[in-house]
Amino acid sequence: MIRPQKKETQKKNAMLSELATGDTVLTTSGFYGTVIDITDDTVIVEFGSNKNCRIPMQKSAIAAVEKPEEA
Repeated sequence: MIRPQKKETQKKNAMLSELATGDTVLTTSGFYGTVIDITDDTVIVEFGSNKNCRIPMQKSAIAAVEKPEEA
């Protein structure tokens, strides 16, 4: 593995290890949602404002994490 790719992999692994409930995530398919439960390699993400769409997905399907802002 070349250096830039290894560095990017380490960055993504660190991001996923810091994932917590309440975080807003962007999935690799382009959906934004809120994490409501986390297991070893699966995350349940809630999509939409009606709170009825909850989808379990692998952690590897998360592209970006946005922590909730503290007031």
